[in-house]
Amino acid sequence: MSSGGSEVEDLTRKEARKRAEELRDEIEHHNYRYYVLDDPEISDAEYDELKDELLAIEDRFPDLVTPDSPTQKVGAEPRDELGTVEHETPMLSLQSIQEEEEFRHFWSKCLEGLDIRRMKVAGEPKYDGLSVEMVYDDGKLVRASTRGDGETGEDVTDNVRTMDEVLLRLQPEDDTSVPRHLVVRAEVYMTKEEFQEFNRKQEEEGNKTFANPRNAAAGSLRQLDSKITAARPLRIFFWEIAPSSSSRPSSQWKCLELMGSLGLKTNPEAERFGSPDDAVDWFREMTERREDLPYEIDGCVFKVDKLEHHDTLGTRAANPRWAVAWKFQPRRKTSRIQEIEAQVGRTGALTPVAILDPVTIGGVEVSHASLHNQDEIDRKDIRVGDKVVVERAGDVIPHVVEVVTDARTGDEEEYHLPDTCPVCGGDVSRPEGEAVARCTNAACPAQVKEGIRHFGSQEALDVDGLGEKVVDQLVDRGMVEDFADLFHLTVDQVKELDRMAEKSARNLVTALQNAKEEATLARVIYGLGIPHVGRSVAGDLALEFGSLRALAQASQEDLEAMEDMGETMASAIRQWFDNQDNQRLLERLRDLGLDPREGKRGSRLKGLTLVLTGSLDSFTRDEAQDAIRRQGGDPTSSVSSNTDYLVVGSDPGDTKLEDARKHDVETLDEEEFLDLLGESG
Repeated sequence: MSSGGSEVEDLTRKEARKRAEELRDEIEHHNYRYYVLDDPEISDAEYDELKDELLAIEDRFPDLVTPDSPTQKVGAEPRDELGTVEHETPMLSLQSIQEEEEFRHFWSKCLEGLDIRRMKVAGEPKYDGLSVEMVYDDGKLVRASTRGDGETGEDVTDNVRTMDEVLLRLQPEDDTSVPRHLVVRAEVYMTKEEFQEFNRKQEEEGNKTFANPRNAAAGSLRQLDSKITAARPLRIFFWEIAPSSSSRPSSQWKCLELMGSLGLKTNPEAERFGSPDDAVDWFREMTERREDLPYEIDGCVFKVDKLEHHDTLGTRAANPRWAVAWKFQPRRKTSRIQEIEAQVGRTGALTPVAILDPVTIGGVEVSHASLHNQDEIDRKDIRVGDKVVVERAGDVIPHVVEVVTDARTGDEEEYHLPDTCPVCGGDVSRPEGEAVARCTNAACPAQVKEGIRHFGSQEALDVDGLGEKVVDQLVDRGMVEDFADLFHLTVDQVKELDRMAEKSARNLVTALQNAKEEATLARVIYGLGIPHVGRSVAGDLALEFGSLRALAQASQEDLEAMEDMGETMASAIRQWFDNQDNQRLLERLRDLGLDPREGKRGSRLKGLTLVLTGSLDSFTRDEAQDAIRRQGGDPTSSVSSNTDYLVVGSDPGDTKLEDARKHDVETLDEEEFLDLLGESG
């Protein structure tokens, strides 16, 4: 029986504490029945009475409010920024396949690797949402984070606490014991119907709408104000118990069962198969039922069931060998090309883009499709006015597959890329043997904008706050003409931009200065936007030449002598550094102090594999990994029998230390690591 609000006034502190604990347990139980089981035991009015009573107690005795109280699901105050969380074990991505033959190959390779004749495999829908990791200690939710880069994710604990389908305290069945330390992975999503209603309300209120449920879920969970998250219709499915949990069942299927018995919502569509034929039949069934499901999926995930087999099969650099994501075939629809326009990228490349009659593909309205280049247009004979088949390749990037020639009326018009840049009017050149036409004006505003965005991107100098709209304003107002101008910006200048308060302006200027001081040579080389130079090549160039000056002076022969460096790439690098405007830019960057140095490639760690855990005083994580590569070593994310050393910094992860003991891997402290690198003293 619940007490009325007036009766709270008569409770002593001791009685109030006891009653509050009873109410929290009772309310969480009813949350579970309502949101997870869809089987409520009481009416909405009775539920509201329980919650009102708890609120009355907490109002009278504020010190009795606990972080896991159901009343706290209204959201916390806004925070300045999301923090980061290091995952106890990496959240790896999965290898993707699209053909039945590939799936059967996966099955047979697993049997071969395990040296067995038969096995069981668990299957689940592949949700189109946002992956998160949640930690429960002694049954209480203590932390939640996004996947992030697999090693480190964003701290979204406060936001996750606002979700109705997330238990703040586990609700175990009578005979289920709660693990002391439970790390679970899950997918946050919106249902199709709730997404449509949410978008409709956003549009009515003049707020941003989202292209698809996945984007809406991700944006909602990453809010700085958890009250906004609390108002969004977010749902969740739990799909994995991580190895770092204090106790784990023997199979993936039993993990799903345990999560369900603890009150965590798992997907009833999950199945377990003893043969590839059964798994293929289920995948085909899910393909047919895809549109009827209340949520978006883009395939099915299959995992070898026994967890001990996971250890035997191991992982590749980026994904496990014991799991695979079988994606559905890309969706296609027909549309009509209204016109074709050329867009200019950071390297001056002109990309023809088809403007389409809007068509919905996979729940997303598509009105633009890439035509790639003029050769592609000519090969497919694509014309303005054509009826075409449009595909979202990988359910992401729309492109034109083919022309429906039978639908032609004779009014269609051929298209050719312009001879002059549509943005600046500069000459357009297409070198012999290349498919790409480029604007030759390095000062073209479109190139400048894209180049600056690339320079400040996460993979380059990682300048927080240098977004698309900020860059557009900086260039359009003549405040920035090249990378070097960024470092001359003042707070007074930046705060004059639209929607830029003084605090945001100060943060951006600080971020730029920090990026300049912390940038590695590899990041700077990548950020320059040299044609054909991606992150991997930038890292190789940094190790090979050690400084921008040395790289700028390298001959074509020096470049071609590098492993995996072809003539075309070497020529593009040489041409970039021969350009006088680029030479002046590099000189300005050096004068500003952006001139990182890198020791040349050594061989002290050649053939060795190292794993890092915890924080080091001498390096950031990226710098330590670069130092390992510089000496010929291989930095990996998890400890295995193939690991030679585990480098242990402060606050190390327990799992990696346990794995090192299990595999008899030698550990090094920071001083020993520096000795190994030859950088001590």
